[in-house]
Order: sequence, then structure tokens, then C-alpha cells
Amino acid sequence: MPGANAGSGRALADPAKRGARWGDLRLRVISAVLLAPVVLACLWVGGPYWGALVAIAAMGLALEWVALCGAAPGMWPGFGVLAAALAGAVLTAMGRAELGAAALMIGAGLVLLPNRWPLAAGVFYAGVGAMALIWLRADPAAGRANVVFLVITVWASDIGAYAAGRLLGGPKLAPRVSPGKTWSGAAGGLVAAMLAGVVAGQVMAPGAPVRAAVLAALLAVASQGGDLLESAVKRAFGAKDSGQLIPGHGGLMDRLDGLLTAAPAAAVLGGLIGRGTTLWH
Repeated sequence: MPGANAGSGRALADPAKRGARWGDLRLRVISAVLLAPVVLACLWVGGPYWGALVAIAAMGLALEWVALCGAAPGMWPGFGVLAAALAGAVLTAMGRAELGAAALMIGAGLVLLPNRWPLAAGVFYAGVGAMALIWLRADPAAGRANVVFLVITVWASDIGAYAAGRLLGGPKLAPRVSPGKTWSGAAGGLVAAMLAGVVAGQVMAPGAPVRAAVLAALLAVASQGGDLLESAVKRAFGAKDSGQLIPGHGGLMDRLDGLLTAAPAAAVLGGLIGRGTTLWH
């Protein structure tokens, strides 16, 4: 992202610096074009297709976390992180979210001994967001609409932050955690999420546009918080990316960081308002 030179006319006139701003855009677009249809198709159909996709993602996230910790995924305790995250997702997909939560807590407790709290944290990082996504979609009346709203809002926040940060630059949001992120990017992500949320809400379940905008803003804040959290994790482990699975993005953690924190927030709200109701009504 642009730094202090973002406001300099000479810097903006430099083709090399302009190219560096958007150097990863082509790969990002290609990856999104290839992956988005698969995600949206599984989300739309729901059931075992969505459950399987999210469970696979949970496994991938756990693998990346174990690798960051320098542990072996095929041996204990690294294997315990994978097993617990997968168990949480599968049990939730089977309609037993309470057992899934128990599996996460037991798995984290076993991995924690002796004094392996970084690995134990990975159980919750990979498992809680996956369980929330499956639980939200399982609502037969409003699940599809709620998760579509969530995904569109998080994607819009990511895109808006990426575009605004590179176009406008300016002061850093959290330089000690993620030197590339700017306040302009955060604001752009928030505005983009609110606009996308209002449009998505009106298309899927018309009415309450103000509530849709407020919900989208809350989810965008949660998403950006997840982005900062993942940056802090990578900085703690001395890694630039969580992996190289997705060209232009890095690993699954790099791509799903915002969704992993926004999904539990949406699930909490869904639990409060009750099943069968869209989150913005």
C-alpha cells in the first residue's frame, strides 16, 4: 500500500510506483473469478455441499496455523489442531453445534498440554468461524440470505479497503501490526460494505435499508478487525503470508481472515434474533 509519498504528485507520476500499487491486482482478480463461483454455488445449494466446503477450509486453515507454529500436521500436537477443527465443522454440519463446540474446547485443551498455547489458539481460529458459517446456513428459512449478505458484505469491505488504500493512501491504521493498512482503506471498506449491504438486503428481503446499512457496517468492522488480527499473528510468527495456496492473496488465512471474525459476530446476532429471520430485519 502507499506510504507517506501517497500525497506527493511526483510519486503519483512515477509509473513504477503506480505499478507497484496494483502489482498483485491481476492475480487477485483471476483467483476471485475462479474461486467465487465455487463458493457461491455451494452456498446457494447449502446442505452437505456447503458443509463440506467449509470443513475443507477449516482443515486448510488448521494446516496453515500448524505450519506457522513450526509443528508437523501428521504428528501430535499438530494433528490435534486439524482433528479438533474438522470435528467442530463436521458435528455442526450434522446439526450438533453443541457437540462441535465441545470438540473444539476438548481438542484445544489436549493440544494445550504441555504449554502449547499457540497451537491451541489455532483450534479456535480455524474452528469457530467455520462452525458459525455452517450454523448460519443451516437455517432453512433465512440461512441462505444471511450468509449471502455476510459474504457479500465482507467481500465488499475487502475490495473497498484495497481500492481506497491504494488510491488515497494517507496515515497508517496500525503501523506496528500491519504497515500497509491505512485509515483511508478502512473508511473505503466501511463505505463499500454499507452500500453492498443495502443493495443485497433490498434484493433478497426488501425493507429496513437503514438496518441493513448498520449491520453491514458492524460486519465490516468485525472483518477489518479479523484482518488486523491475522496480520498480528503473522507478525508474531515472522511470516509475510500464511501460505501460497491462492495466487495474489497468499494462504487461506490471508483470504478468509475477515470472514472468520465477521461470521461469529453474525452468528451471535442470529442467535439473539432467532432462527428464520434475516439479520437486517
